[in-house]
Amino acid sequence: MLINNLSIIGVGLIGGSLARALRKAKLVGRVTGCNRSEETLKKAVELDVIDDYFLNISEAVRDADVIIIGTPLSVSEKVLPKLADSMMVNAILTDVGSVKGGIINAARETLAEKFPNFVPGHPIAGTEKNGVEASYEDLFVNHRVILTPLKETSPNAHKLVTQMWESVGAEVVNLDVKHHDEVLAATSHLPHMLAYALVDCLAGMQERDEIFKYAAGGFADFTRIASSSPEMWHDICFSNREALIRTLEMFSSHIDDIKLAIEKSESDELLKIFRRAKEVRDKFNKEKK
Repeated sequence: MLINNLSIIGVGLIGGSLARALRKAKLVGRVTGCNRSEETLKKAVELDVIDDYFLNISEAVRDADVIIIGTPLSVSEKVLPKLADSMMVNAILTDVGSVKGGIINAARETLAEKFPNFVPGHPIAGTEKNGVEASYEDLFVNHRVILTPLKETSPNAHKLVTQMWESVGAEVVNLDVKHHDEVLAATSHLPHMLAYALVDCLAGMQERDEIFKYAAGGFADFTRIASSSPEMWHDICFSNREALIRTLEMFSSHIDDIKLAIEKSESDELLKIFRRAKEVRDKFNKEKK
């Protein structure tokens, strides 16, 4: 048994899927949930995602060997003071947020002598669906999980969290905190901004109904992630503000280059951009398969 008592603060898609996967692998004993909504927790018990639950964070983490913070980013930092005094000295704490800088700073200030047992994490997995009802046991199979251990991080805590994610089929990689937030701004946060912006732009056009009537597969594929939680992505924007703004400015400059090439009928330049992009995309797709 890898984990005797697991506590999940925020039982949604990620936390629920992790609980399901660990249960499937028979690597967890008891799973306790904590959420603001008791209705969600009752549903999680009904779905056999968790064994029991508390609405009070202090009670939920008191006997936990491992604690997962699976709440939205705007809530994660607020959770720390509530669990800091109640969690056991040797309990291991990790999170699943897609921005690491803010929660690490908050954890360093809040957890005191327990900070070395905090292993910041980010599973690169998910869907546009939310909630424990959308969770499933194979969500992390063949997906990466990024850990951002610090110089203070306990080797034993880092090892256990690594084993936990690998046991559910994920590939674990370690990154520097700043590098993580910069990379995710480009590869995850920017695409979501583009999807939201495109749908919002088209929805505001006078010919809106006709535009969506004739939208085909390419539109559906590109904009799928615009169905993700607006509240979650609102939080991510402000949590990773600096890196995301830099990435948006870089992309905006690239769009200007394409616009200029079209305006000036620079056929060779436009083909060069498209061919370069196709080559990179094809290579990415081949390596992913």
